[in-house]
Amino acid sequence: MILYKENIEKLNEIIDSHTKTFVLLDENTDRCCWQNLKTIDLIKSNTIKIVIPAGEQYKNIETAQYIWSKLIENHSDRKSLLINVGGGMVTDIGGFAASCYQRGIDFINIPTTLLAMVDAAVGGKTGIDFQGLKNQIGLFSKPLAVVVLFEFLETLPKRELQSGLAEIIKYGFIVDKSFLDAKLPLSPDFIAQAIDAKDKITKADVTEQGMRKILNFGHTIGHALETYLIDTHENITHGEGVAIGMVPALYLSEKYFALNPEIISYYKNIYKQNFNRFDFNGISTEKLLEIMLHDKKNESGDIRFVLIKDYGKPVYDVVVKHVDILDSISYLIDYMNDANYWSK
Repeated sequence: MILYKENIEKLNEIIDSHTKTFVLLDENTDRCCWQNLKTIDLIKSNTIKIVIPAGEQYKNIETAQYIWSKLIENHSDRKSLLINVGGGMVTDIGGFAASCYQRGIDFINIPTTLLAMVDAAVGGKTGIDFQGLKNQIGLFSKPLAVVVLFEFLETLPKRELQSGLAEIIKYGFIVDKSFLDAKLPLSPDFIAQAIDAKDKITKADVTEQGMRKILNFGHTIGHALETYLIDTHENITHGEGVAIGMVPALYLSEKYFALNPEIISYYKNIYKQNFNRFDFNGISTEKLLEIMLHDKKNESGDIRFVLIKDYGKPVYDVVVKHVDILDSISYLIDYMNDANYWSK
């Protein structure tokens, strides 16, 4: 269930049907969003707040254990409710912690970033990173509701908005070309259309056995790059990884499905207009390939991509040869290193 401010009274009904309410925030949302929640009367006098460190590097088992310890310390029972307020890191780990605690308590997601609104908070994927690999441990578990409050977007820096923009643009290749028209600032109606697109796909394939896999377009190399950089000062956001990863995905789509080369040229211009040029200096392509071998989409050691035949015509579970993956990364690096292109 997707709730907006105009029908938020349904959220209060959900809260009132539970014995205790816990609110999970990270340090950023505690500072920027807590007062907003109190203003719109979502926080009751007996609400218990749990605050965790901000950043993808804390989406791990230690932080999940901390959440569980706070639930135990405050005598949570199986009729308790956990409300996750934050970006994808908070909704991922909060949903995971709730779904495991006492074999599962209810949870609600209140995404505070554009990326979380149009992607992470919707669809019931929960998880944590493990041994340096993103979302390696987790489960499918749907929130009772996803509450979208557009005023939270006013607290975001441009880079966070760009991160969410990448996921919306992704829908232009796998759902409807009109999403490629997305530009900042986005209207609430446009964002709601992207949320609806994600919601429909995930409802039709809850546990990602088929068509839901198309949502991974741009993610195979994008996730690998994000994982590669997760412990460095040069780390990138999830959306930035997806934006970068769509370049080699389109290149491979041309190679495997004769995709019109004008489409990749069109996207390269979209990338240039909306995202930052990435410096691949010092990045090991072999290491990226090694990380991809651990991708959850793989089967029998094959690296599987989502590619497209045309706008709105995705193909999932495409086995791509290692040599072609390396070739696509080389193409991506050449694009990023083309000084003449970027200076125009």
